[in-house]
Amino acid sequence: MPLKRIIDGLNDFHDNYFSSNRELFEQLSQAQSPEVLFITCSDSRIDPCLITQSPPGELFVLRNIGNIIPTYGTLNCGEGAAVEYAVGGLGIKDIIICGHSHCGAMRGLLQIGNLAQQMPLVYDWLRHHAESTRRVVLDNYSGYPQEKLLKIAIEQNVLTQIENLETYPIIRSRMHSGKLTLHAWIYEIESGAVFVYDASNGTFKLLENRSFPVPNPLIGAQSA
Repeated sequence: MPLKRIIDGLNDFHDNYFSSNRELFEQLSQAQSPEVLFITCSDSRIDPCLITQSPPGELFVLRNIGNIIPTYGTLNCGEGAAVEYAVGGLGIKDIIICGHSHCGAMRGLLQIGNLAQQMPLVYDWLRHHAESTRRVVLDNYSGYPQEKLLKIAIEQNVLTQIENLETYPIIRSRMHSGKLTLHAWIYEIESGAVFVYDASNGTFKLLENRSFPVPNPLIGAQSA
């Protein structure tokens, strides 16, 4: 049973990893000092610490359906509060927004009318915070095959969320002073590869031991 596997995993963690790294956890109990905010989808197939091989304490992680960041000023926005705390409270130096292949949220966005009755909360979330992504895709890529449209939507959504981040005053200020850099990533589940947006030519490129900062403005991207 899934719950039994989880409990067995907890026991294994305590008996092995925790016991071998007790000093690390003692330090972490006093304070945290991550330098990266990693924003990604709630999808169970993505584990930020696994794919980056980051130990506890290195990543400040924010996850939700579709790796979406509402614009600054959105009422009762937990995402905005997390971003503000990460940058203002923890002094985060890099923010990564990481979309992923086969994203169910973006698939739903392209067929959003079907969600209204079945999953009204998901419908409201996407309609309010991802409509600009949907319009870009439908208005500029009509006639493309469905899977290609999905791929474009995943990419455009990541870029839209970068633009949304830039509406936050604290982010604009830190970027202006060179203390903060934004990064747009796509994780490909089937290959394990990560593609990063290169603003110099408007494409997502395979990440090969280097990163591409994302300046403003961001305009239409497709994978190389």
